[in-house]
Amino acid sequence: MSGTATVRTRLRCAVLDDYQGIAGSLADWSRIADRVDTRFIGEHLGSHDDVVRAVGECEIVVVMRERTPFPAELLDRLPRLRLLVTSGMRNAAIDLKAAAARGVTVCGTASNSAPPAELTWALILGLARHVAVENAALRSGGPWQQTLGTDLHGRRLGLLGLGKIGTQVARVGAAFGMEVTAWSQHLDPRRAAAQGVAAAASKEELLEGSDVVSVHLVLGDRTRGLIGEPELRRMRPTALLVNTSRAAIVDQSALLRALHEGWIAGAGADVFETEPLPADDPLRTAPRFLALPHLGYVTRRNYEGYYREAVEDIEAHLAGAPVRLLG
Repeated sequence: MSGTATVRTRLRCAVLDDYQGIAGSLADWSRIADRVDTRFIGEHLGSHDDVVRAVGECEIVVVMRERTPFPAELLDRLPRLRLLVTSGMRNAAIDLKAAAARGVTVCGTASNSAPPAELTWALILGLARHVAVENAALRSGGPWQQTLGTDLHGRRLGLLGLGKIGTQVARVGAAFGMEVTAWSQHLDPRRAAAQGVAAAASKEELLEGSDVVSVHLVLGDRTRGLIGEPELRRMRPTALLVNTSRAAIVDQSALLRALHEGWIAGAGADVFETEPLPADDPLRTAPRFLALPHLGYVTRRNYEGYYREAVEDIEAHLAGAPVRLLG
């Protein structure tokens, strides 16, 4: 009828960073289809302007871990937003206080920590046995056997952090016959010993004595830049460094120099300060560097759990009884 405003009763939901285009098939979104119009966005939204253009009309947004940050200044530009769902029960890229102040409910999902521990070993083994180099040569018709592998049995695995993921990595190291040590600023030696892990007296001791160093710390003020040039130079020239935690824990410029100048034998990483990694980033072509596009939690079981519980979070929100609240 002319002059009569149309009242929209259906809510709008955007599922962000669906890189593989699979979010829609991994959960039963039809459960909310009568009340919510859901869109799946595959491309990464690299700026606040991009996010506002894509989801500014949405009351509900589902994010995949920390791929798209939601700081206060972005939340200010999303006045319609009422529910923000993240995979996992922790997301440092969401300003929870700002969300609460703006009436935005933030909910999470369960998350399985085994996949990043498994991926850590994919990187360690890939580096130790030069898997990428030998595979590329075989597929291209190159030389048959070019490298000598690094033995793990009888060598020392040094863990920076012995939390849930670090502990799982330690168990595999022990199964390979490695001596496992760990260090963090608040590591309890008795807890480490209960896991069959020796507590290093200092970060320096761990770096100097380890054949493989793996990072499993939470990024914060005390861990940002924890491994810089002095620390990398302390490592053995035959040692390997693996980081599946957060890129900023390792100084990226220092790491690049270490790889080019041979301070260490190699490094593996699944995390980068800018993601997706820019096409011209020098780490893409760094020597002795095995890199993956942040696949730590990217497994079918995890994703099915994330999206199934995201739908549950939305249903609970619609019912006025939100679950798995963050903050």
